[in-house]
Parts: sequence; C-alpha cells; structure tokens
Amino acid sequence: MMEGNQTVITQFLLLGLPIPPEHHHLFYALFLTMYLTTVLGNLIIIILILLDSHLHTPMYLFLSNLSFSDLCFSSVTMPKLLHNMQTQDPSIPYGGCLAQIYFFLFFGDLGNFLLVAMAYDRYVAICFPLHYTSIMSPKLCVSLLVLSWVLTTFHAMLHTLLMARLSFCDDNVIPHFFCDMSAMLKLACSDTHVNEVVIFIVVSIFLVLPFALIIMSYVRIVSSILKAPSSQGIYKAFSTCGSHLSVVSLFYGTVIGLYLCPSANNSTVKETVMSLMYTVVTPMLNPFIYSLRNRDIKGALERIFCKKKVQLNL
Repeated sequence: MMEGNQTVITQFLLLGLPIPPEHHHLFYALFLTMYLTTVLGNLIIIILILLDSHLHTPMYLFLSNLSFSDLCFSSVTMPKLLHNMQTQDPSIPYGGCLAQIYFFLFFGDLGNFLLVAMAYDRYVAICFPLHYTSIMSPKLCVSLLVLSWVLTTFHAMLHTLLMARLSFCDDNVIPHFFCDMSAMLKLACSDTHVNEVVIFIVVSIFLVLPFALIIMSYVRIVSSILKAPSSQGIYKAFSTCGSHLSVVSLFYGTVIGLYLCPSANNSTVKETVMSLMYTVVTPMLNPFIYSLRNRDIKGALERIFCKKKVQLNL
C-alpha cells in the first residue's frame, strides 16, 4: 500500500531463532515438547486446585491464576514460533503483531503482579500467623486479583495503542521470534520519543516496584525468623517460601539479565535466547517447582489418584 513515496507496512517478517537449517527438526521437536509440557503442567496445577478443597486457600488461588497466566504467556509466542519453523513462513500481519504485543504484555505483567500478591501472602503467613485468616480474607484476595487484572489491562492497552500510532515504512524484518516491542520501535519511521518515555516510566512502576515489594516482604520474613530462631521455624519458612522464591528468582533473574545487563556483543542473539528463557523455560519449570517442593500439591495428587482407584475398584 502506497502513501506518497512511502510504502506502508501491512505485515512483518520474524527472523526467528539463530538455528542452523540442519538442526531445525531437532529444535522443532524440542520446542514442541517444552510447550506441551508447559500446557500440561500448568493445567494439572489449575485442575488440582479446583478439585481439591484442601487447596482452596489464598496462596493457591494466586497460584492457579499464575499457572493460567504462565500457560497463556507461553501460548502468545510459542504456537507462532512452531508454525513458522514448520512452514518456513516468517510473516505475521500488522494486526497480528499488535495483538501479540498486547497479550505478551498483559500476561507477562499479570504474572509479575501475582508474584507480589503471593509474596504478601507468605509475609502474612509467617509474620502474622494468628491473624492470617482475618487479614487474607476472601474480599482482600479477590481485590488483589481484580487490581492485578485491571492494571495489566491498562498497561498492555497503553503500549499497544502507542505502538499503533507509529508508521512503519521500508524495513519490516523483526530480528526476533515474536513481535518484540523494542525491536519494532527500531523499525519505526515516525517519532518514537513518546513511546520510549512511557516505556521508561511504566517499566519503573510495573517491574521495579513489584520487585522491590517482593524484596521487602522477604526482608521482613527473614527478620521475623531471626528474632526467634529455631530449626522448626526456619524449616517452616523455607518449606513455605521455597517454591515462591525459586519462581521469583527464575522470572526476575532472566528479565534483569536481559534488560538491565545489556551486552554490546551479539546483543540480538543474547536478547533472543534470554527472551526464550522467560517466555518458554520459566512457564514450563514453574509447575515442576511447585509440585516437587510442595507437600500440599503432592498431597492433592495422592488424594485424587486414591479417590480414582477407590471408584474404579467399586
């Protein structure tokens, strides 16, 4: 489509991953297995929490939402990556690119806010155990969830609308396996100053602030444990917080490594690999972290399987 002497872009080309052609089938099988594992693992967590009444607590309400968020977050990029690898067609429509940006930001932010809610839940459970039920009331839990969904909707919509106002002219090749916002800003032939300022401000609020709140929660938890140290108290704290702390470390570790520790050499390859870490690997590992290190989840699995065996015997 022409506008004066400028060609207006109607689709983009995703370069994908830097994989040699002879290894394409191997990596396709690997990524397909990882994606199916992500979907199955997170679905199992969600179903267990729905079916087992012992897991109808604030912590597992947040965890079920986190599993849903992880499942959707991975689904934003992986099906398209797998399709491109299979068909060798790297194109994505302009509207499809904007939709991918919206849902990528939405589910990425949602997971971020849910980790904060889970950190607060652990803080109350360890520092105020006698008042836990009254503090973490159903009303507060629902309010935290609604707030998370509303804030993420606002953030994702803001960036998507700002991206939609930009013009893209000659270059339509995105050196990534999905429509990465920073990569697209480099392709724009109109002024991106407003987008860059908003990204800087919003990232400070939506990424740095939640991370700071999580750190504060754990500082208070450690402080509470040190005031009355005992082997039983320390074990309880680690068994209660271990899974959540592992997920937080995995998520923020990759994000900080990507955005706060940039490298000049092979930055595109590094960005692609690091993005793969938090879009594919982290959502896949989260169910394993919570099931392997969590007695409640293991107990729920055993109860459901035992119930099925009893029903089959009858």
